[in-house]
Amino acid sequence: MNEAAPATLDTASPAVARSLQTYAVLYGGLLVVAGVLGFKLIKLQLPGLEPLAVPGGVFGFLLAIVTVNATAELHGRPVAQRMVFMGFVPLLAAIGLMQLVLALPAADGWQGQEMAQAVFGSSMRLILAGMVAYGISQSLDVTIFTWMRGRRGGHMLWLRATVAALFAQTVDTLIFVTIAFYGIFPLLPVIGGQLVAKAVIWIAAVPLLYAVVGIGRKLDAR
Repeated sequence: MNEAAPATLDTASPAVARSLQTYAVLYGGLLVVAGVLGFKLIKLQLPGLEPLAVPGGVFGFLLAIVTVNATAELHGRPVAQRMVFMGFVPLLAAIGLMQLVLALPAADGWQGQEMAQAVFGSSMRLILAGMVAYGISQSLDVTIFTWMRGRRGGHMLWLRATVAALFAQTVDTLIFVTIAFYGIFPLLPVIGGQLVAKAVIWIAAVPLLYAVVGIGRKLDAR
């Protein structure tokens, strides 16, 4: 009986683009950091408005949108959509590890358990709200961003990105706030404040999108 030939490496397989490798790692890291930073509410003061309370994680999530939009621009919707789905992996891993560390007994003499619990011990309701809002809103963002490319004005990167981000973040805010705070806080003031804050932050982030796309093209040209 002839032995089976050993498996060989398919050297003809195309290499993964440098920009995709870089942005996939960056995207996963931003999601985890955004989830951790969400414990702190930041006061955002805009001219003519009352101070807004914004979760610190909003900066990380909007940078994640920049990253996934740049990926969609460089590599197309299917690749960007897979990146969104794969984003659940680092999120779930981070949540599981944080819950494990919190559940393990503290070392003798360590007095920070209550602080750690307050910072990292998010309730399952908040975790569920964040996961549902993330999956739906990021998928919407990628879909709208790539759909507009072939439409009138679709050559304008800033327009596609802004329409997609604002629509997706509106859905994100409605889902997250409703699931997380229904019956606890009045929803409309929280939703309104979040939408205004996200719009302002996103407008400031648009130039960064051009920079990230440009860097990606340079990485792939090497």
